[in-house]
Amino acid sequence: MTLTAHGTVGLAIIGCGTVGRIRARLAREYPGIGWLGLCDVHEQTLKNLEADTDADFATTDLDELLARPEVGAVIIATDEQEHVEPILKSVERGVPLFIEKPLATNPVDSARVLAAIEAAGVDAVVGYTQRFRRRFQTVKQRLRDGQIGDVTTVVTRAFMNRMVPEATLRKVADPAGLTPMVVSGTHSLDMSMWLMEGRKPVEVYARSTDRTLGRIGTKDGTSGIFTMDDGVVFSMNINWALPTQWPGAVYGLEVGIVGTRGVIDIEDTHRDVILASEIGQPAGYNSRGFEPPAPRHVDFVGSYPPGDVSDGMLWGPMREETTTWYSRVCRGIATPHATAADGHANLLNTMAMDLSAKSGKPVALPVDPDELLAGLGY
Repeated sequence: MTLTAHGTVGLAIIGCGTVGRIRARLAREYPGIGWLGLCDVHEQTLKNLEADTDADFATTDLDELLARPEVGAVIIATDEQEHVEPILKSVERGVPLFIEKPLATNPVDSARVLAAIEAAGVDAVVGYTQRFRRRFQTVKQRLRDGQIGDVTTVVTRAFMNRMVPEATLRKVADPAGLTPMVVSGTHSLDMSMWLMEGRKPVEVYARSTDRTLGRIGTKDGTSGIFTMDDGVVFSMNINWALPTQWPGAVYGLEVGIVGTRGVIDIEDTHRDVILASEIGQPAGYNSRGFEPPAPRHVDFVGSYPPGDVSDGMLWGPMREETTTWYSRVCRGIATPHATAADGHANLLNTMAMDLSAKSGKPVALPVDPDELLAGLGY
């Protein structure tokens, strides 16, 4: 897709929670964003962000915001299960889109959304913040340069404490589909697929367990093995049921990539800076009043995926991801953001892992969204 420079842009942000707030504040720092409009169905959340960013326009009515002539780009940061309507209505505007993952939590809806984006020729990207950590950008370049030869094996492990599922599932009436792979494992899967760019998965075999979080309607963790079209084997696992007191504020990731002439071993667990204190530490994940059930007195500093706040400003991968997208929109610069097609493929692959775990059988890839939905029974 050819990117177009738009100069100074008016930005609409739909969803003013944790991530929408971060991106709105960064918009106010970026000189290319000349107008800021906000929308959220939760009126107090909307009013708080409107005041904190001195927004030019704020409403609880999605159609009212998208009808504004100033809107030249849209960020969709609603809850995971509420993406489809704002995406489809934003596509009608024909403006660049930044969509928090996933496109949808239903694979059929995701396919419908992707088809609408592609038919309209809209430049749409999906939020996979971890691509913007410096270490992963560096590894990507080493792989481009062929510094470990041909990749043969990839191993990925993600650990999270249970605050994300506890906070996420409390906001929804039906937790179906909100599994560790679909909600959070998608980040490490996207990272690995991006690092293996050019290869396609042809089969996955997986297993899950739910002894801890089954009570709230989700799995504890899932492990699986993908076979790629060139024979590369990719082992992927995530567990988001670690104790609340686990020092990782949210995410700890390890990736091992073995090639014919070398190896790259990535430790993104954030154990290089550890804080221990008699004072309880922030939960890391805060969503509409969620409070952790017990204090955390040890913290892996830097393990909150968006980054860290110093003197009122966010520093880290979400700043890089957001301001780089603003440059993409305003200046037409090519960026490493995940495309809408990447986002859809990631959803199907994570749900295929869930289907394999449920059926006890390997799943051939790519999988048809209708067959996937029927097999999972959502």
